[in-house]
Amino acid sequence: MLISKPIAEAIREGRVTAQFRRWDAPRVKVGGTQLTAAGLIQFTKVTHVRDIEKISDRAARAAGMKNAEALKTALRKAANRTPTARGGKGGDKIFRIDVAWVGEDERIELRQTLPSDAELVQLKAQLARLDARESGPWTREILEWIRANPRVVSKELATLRQVELLPMKIDIRKLKALGLTISHEVGYELSPRGNAYLNWIAND
Repeated sequence: MLISKPIAEAIREGRVTAQFRRWDAPRVKVGGTQLTAAGLIQFTKVTHVRDIEKISDRAARAAGMKNAEALKTALRKAANRTPTARGGKGGDKIFRIDVAWVGEDERIELRQTLPSDAELVQLKAQLARLDARESGPWTREILEWIRANPRVVSKELATLRQVELLPMKIDIRKLKALGLTISHEVGYELSPRGNAYLNWIAND
């Protein structure tokens, strides 16, 4: 479920406690969690909204919307949205998903932690597995580019590498999951952990 950074921050602060989505069937489970730009979010309740007209202003404000009419308009637009690779067309049913912030992003602490010798060896093996695909190795190239070009728009990296932007951003998220990179509003930078890894393999 896509949750924007402003909404994620509002969930963390307790200003937003629900989200509404158009799906054919629930895509999240009660008790499930999702990592967002503001930390870990948990889904505490999923309810099928059978009548869109019964959505109240209070419910809409709980979802971060101005009022019920604004939320209804957004949900109607979702029903007519052109299918995309990121989320697809809205479904025929409306669901309310109650949400709560449950913790920090564990990667924040990880990326600040310098790896031990054993962890460096483990990272090398993990990146080797990511590199083992038909298009060939890519992890070191991207890490080195990010170190040389901090906070530069990712579109420039995609153009330089002659690859599509979205798949490349997914690749970078894999490096972020290992604590090697930090995402910004524009571009990326290497974490202390990422810098330590690059310095290590340069001397390996």
